[in-house]
Amino acid sequence: MLMDLFITLLSKEVKRLHKNDLKLRIIGDKSRFSPKLQEKIAEAEELTKNNQGLVINVAANYGGKWDIVQATQSLAQQVAKGEIQPSDINEQLMSGALSLSDLPEVDLLIRTSGESRLSNFLLWQVAYAEFYFCETHWPDFDEDTLSEAISWFVNRERRFGCTGEQIKALMDQK
Repeated sequence: MLMDLFITLLSKEVKRLHKNDLKLRIIGDKSRFSPKLQEKIAEAEELTKNNQGLVINVAANYGGKWDIVQATQSLAQQVAKGEIQPSDINEQLMSGALSLSDLPEVDLLIRTSGESRLSNFLLWQVAYAEFYFCETHWPDFDEDTLSEAISWFVNRERRFGCTGEQIKALMDQK
């Protein structure tokens, strides 16, 4: 039922997305979808792949653990083919093998509904993100709530894994 709705939405909306110069990407393990849905996804992504407007990333059957595993498997295949050596594998190669490798790292993750967990979402990409938790449920999340989150974020001291003292020492060196 849900997958039929996904097919219907893709069929109806992809032309409008294309007309508005939006790029559609479906991230996740598509191999578990029906052949018909896989075909619709491929058609939608193909039609919009060269669009220059906003990119809409739809996470469908996506999990951060899955993404890390598929990236690791991809790198292992490159090692098996002799294209790279195991010692070549580093954070940059790993990041490049992830499904959202062409997007910048996440700066701010907003978690709605009073939940304080990641739910297996973008595990690699949120390593140095700031987490903002709010009680507002997603359907009620509005411009004011977003403004509150952004205001909170701009007042944070971004440390990227360092302590405040380490950041101060780095700044003093400049």
